[in-house]
Amino acid sequence: MKRILFAAFLLFTTLTFVQAQLLWKISGNGLSKPSYIIGTYHLAPVSFVDSIPGLNEAMNSSEQVYGEIIMDEMKTPENLAKIQNIMLLPEGKTIDKIFSAEEMTHINSLLKDILGVDMTNPILAQQFGKMSPQALTTQLTILMYLKKNPKFNPNQSIDEYFQDKAKEQGKPVGALETIDFQMNVLYKGKSEEREKELLLCLADNKDTYEKMTDDITKAYFAQDLKAVNDAMEEKLNNSCDATPEERNELVYNRNTDWVKKMPEIMKKKSTLFAVGAGHLPGEKGVLELLKKAGYKVESVK
Repeated sequence: MKRILFAAFLLFTTLTFVQAQLLWKISGNGLSKPSYIIGTYHLAPVSFVDSIPGLNEAMNSSEQVYGEIIMDEMKTPENLAKIQNIMLLPEGKTIDKIFSAEEMTHINSLLKDILGVDMTNPILAQQFGKMSPQALTTQLTILMYLKKNPKFNPNQSIDEYFQDKAKEQGKPVGALETIDFQMNVLYKGKSEEREKELLLCLADNKDTYEKMTDDITKAYFAQDLKAVNDAMEEKLNNSCDATPEERNELVYNRNTDWVKKMPEIMKKKSTLFAVGAGHLPGEKGVLELLKKAGYKVESVK
């Protein structure tokens, strides 16, 4: 159970709103050495790093690696327990108690389509029935992808690869956020009613969400962040679309916070930042914010 929840948490940290290049060089504005930033994606296998031009040189020349969080810290018993607890409903609540009977037919239909069984199965009810709607939405998104891509391993991520590589080379690993902060943003940022609404959105628009994930994945493998961004900007034009406030909390506010922290980090050591690709592009993206802060930001060919 903990392993499934851990994989779900890792995946969701980068399934957010996502310019055409994955690796970027940051220089100027008083930096004695350049730093780099690479856009990551949790549905990409670790072997994909070999396809990114200039990445080995950037990794070798950097003196440290920074991620969104320190991945090893997520594997401690204490933090695994935190992740599990934050992804569960309060004591005494279950999915079938917070949704109406009619709403449960929609959720069960989705479960049956993905897994062949639904919440009437006591084993499945025991495993999934106590999850929060947000956590269940995340878990089902993973399972939908795994059904079509059974060889994909959600427990191996590119983000973890960079941090492991840094440790192999004796380089420090740091983080732009704490695990507690990220867990709260991802799993405590919405009301229960909004979480319920978004789970029903997935249940009622499964094909649309699958196509969106496929389009994003293909665009990332093509190393075309503009295409990824275009795919993520597709809307259903109803309440299923993210609100401006949700976008700010999940993406834009975090971008602003990271760019405030990055100058001091880069000043001390040349750094390779590995963060979700969705945080890079756009007027409010990390790349543009760094340019506005006075840095030269150029794609690595």
